[in-house]
Amino acid sequence: MRCAPARLLDRSVPAEARPSPHATVRAAAMSGPKIDREVVLHVAKLASLSLSEDEVDRFAAELARIVAHVQQLEALDTRDVPPTAHVQVERIPLRKDEVTPGLSREDALAQAPQVEADGFAVPAFLE
Repeated sequence: MRCAPARLLDRSVPAEARPSPHATVRAAAMSGPKIDREVVLHVAKLASLSLSEDEVDRFAAELARIVAHVQQLEALDTRDVPPTAHVQVERIPLRKDEVTPGLSREDALAQAPQVEADGFAVPAFLE
C-alpha cells in the first residue's frame, strides 16, 4: 500500500520542510482484519440484525473474500496514477429537469396512517 507521510499533509509544517507531494512511501505489509463468525455476530448485534447460522457463515466467507480483494488492490503500485474523484464525469448521462405533477395534499393524506391538523401525525421526538 502506498501512502503519503503525515508530514506531507500537515499544513503547519513549512512547505520547504515537507517532502514533494509526489513522494510516496511503502507501508509495511499488514494483514487485514480477520473476518470470522465472531466479527459478523458483533456487527450484526451493533446493527440490530438477526442472522441465521447459515447467514453468519455465508457473510463471514463473503466479507473475508472482500477484505482479501482489497488487500490485493492495496498491494498495487499506484505511484504514477493521478488521483481521481470520479471517473469520466462528463460521460454520465443526465436527464433534463422537468416539472411533473405530484400527489395532491388530499391524496397524500388519504394514505397516511394518522392525520392531524390537516397534516401527517407523527410521534413527538423532542421532550
